[in-house]
Amino acid sequence: MRLIAIGKSSASAPESELLRRYAARIKPTLSLVELHDGYGNPAEIKRREALTILNTIKADEFVIALDSGGAAPGSPELAKLLAKWSEQSKRLAFVIGGAEGLDAAVISRAGARLSLGNLTWPHMLVRPMLAEQIYRAQMITAGHPYHRAGRP
Repeated sequence: MRLIAIGKSSASAPESELLRRYAARIKPTLSLVELHDGYGNPAEIKRREALTILNTIKADEFVIALDSGGAAPGSPELAKLLAKWSEQSKRLAFVIGGAEGLDAAVISRAGARLSLGNLTWPHMLVRPMLAEQIYRAQMITAGHPYHRAGRP
């Protein structure tokens, strides 16, 4: 399972440490692929980043684009989606765009679009938040008490 993201993070940043902690718990381990930011005007940035992302995605990967227009499931629903996506493909790739968002070409390549809600989050924070939700979904599927669904 891979997380393909635009932007380079500092290895010592708290967000990076949190991502590493959750990524190691996920089975198979979630690996991070960081890509350089695009440059130019907003349209050019999105175009350049899209080329980089599309060249990084492997042919056998099922792509889940993190996109504000995507589905915003609750954790139990995400667990069901992850199980379904894993049945469709042995290799999942989550994609997080840069500050300008994802180009239509990347959205078109994606097999699914996922939103973490209507709030705007810093991209470096989205990484560990996504990893935690993937881990939580796996724990829900396994019947582990990590997710306390009965709590208000």
